[in-house]
Amino acid sequence: MNRTKGDEEEYWNSSKFKAFTFDDEDDELSQLKESKRAVNSLRDFVDDDDDDDLERVSWSGEPVGSRTRPGSFQSLSDALSDTPAKSYAPELGRPKGEYRDYSNDWSPSDTVRRLRKGKVCSLERFRSLQDKLQLLEEAVSMHDGNVITAVLIFLKRTLSKEILFRELEVRQVALRHLIHFLKEIGDQKLLLDLFRFLDRTEELALSHYREHLNIQDPDKRKEFLKTCVGLPFSAEDSAHIQDHYTLLERQIIIEANDRHLESAGQTEIFRKHPRKASILNMPLVTTLFYSCFYHYTEAEGTFSSPINLKKTFKIPDKQYVLTALAARAKLRAWNDVDALFTTKNWLGYTKKRAPIGFHRVVEILHKNNAPVQILQEYVNLVEDVDTKLNLATKFKCHDVVIDTYRDLKDRQQLLAYRSKVDKGSAEEEKIDALLSSSQIRWKN
Repeated sequence: MNRTKGDEEEYWNSSKFKAFTFDDEDDELSQLKESKRAVNSLRDFVDDDDDDDLERVSWSGEPVGSRTRPGSFQSLSDALSDTPAKSYAPELGRPKGEYRDYSNDWSPSDTVRRLRKGKVCSLERFRSLQDKLQLLEEAVSMHDGNVITAVLIFLKRTLSKEILFRELEVRQVALRHLIHFLKEIGDQKLLLDLFRFLDRTEELALSHYREHLNIQDPDKRKEFLKTCVGLPFSAEDSAHIQDHYTLLERQIIIEANDRHLESAGQTEIFRKHPRKASILNMPLVTTLFYSCFYHYTEAEGTFSSPINLKKTFKIPDKQYVLTALAARAKLRAWNDVDALFTTKNWLGYTKKRAPIGFHRVVEILHKNNAPVQILQEYVNLVEDVDTKLNLATKFKCHDVVIDTYRDLKDRQQLLAYRSKVDKGSAEEEKIDALLSSSQIRWKN
């Protein structure tokens, strides 16, 4: 949509708009991929920083420019006054009280320097295309993002878009500033027109895709996303757009079904744990958590099945296990937790395996108030002895600590740990029995 002068002034006065700098990185694509990167937000469920090895899963552009001096202008009106700025210094030879307007004497260079200092300037005197382009050249040569953008706002208002686009096409620094500014103020119409003129089809597609953010109705948003699927994105981005459409399509089906089940009041999980929010437009990781919480046992053929989501969106094992563990532990469904880590070999023997590491399993279980007996079972599965002892001590898994020091034949550490258990407790008796045993050959 077209922006008024008031909208442009808000750009300078509002803290929600970021200044344009030469050092800014391309953030458009990161916004596009917001939801799969959201899987990395599993730390919301898991208080652990060790997830560098996890693949990011999600969705929901390039300011390049200048060394901006934020705050150069108090407001847009201060920088670009519609009326000529006046100098009230009296001129020699004139009667007292008679003044001359010096602003018409300022060259493009003088004007740009005054803008850079945050002084009031009128740009209206620059009427010819040549003067306007000279003003822009001077602004670019100053390497000040605020000044460049201020001049571009003036040109945007006083030139036809065809002339503006034509002149900026050969002035790449100014062009990048205009693109960034239009993204910041949300002038999608002019931005799309600019990308069409420049024949930048992928950026045109990306700008079109971003329009979905303005569509609140889920069905209309889904239909809009469907129109984005065939646009000229890169192969990777096309896959993300397709995933976004597929996820929303599935969320609409799940939401309608679960709203009906909840209102009917006949499904135990919804009675015990009423939903706090709609699943619509949520990131992939939130949808997976929701599915593991409310639909964990459903057959793979259903849209709300966690396994179906995992396969459809190619969620890695580590991320799936982290999310499923967080959901089932929150429900205190310990049998489901056990099954999550139990595997069978071809001979039928079972063993415990955790792609995320049992130390992380223990942390998540403790966060969800798992009983000591459950914690001890998984602490015992931690292979590194020091990590096992640290976790067992931290979470008061006394039997694990005692048995580990016994296996290490470390009498001194066992004796020291005796002071940390309750007097007269079963743990103290167990330690005393071990210390007095003649069957153990202590190393110290």
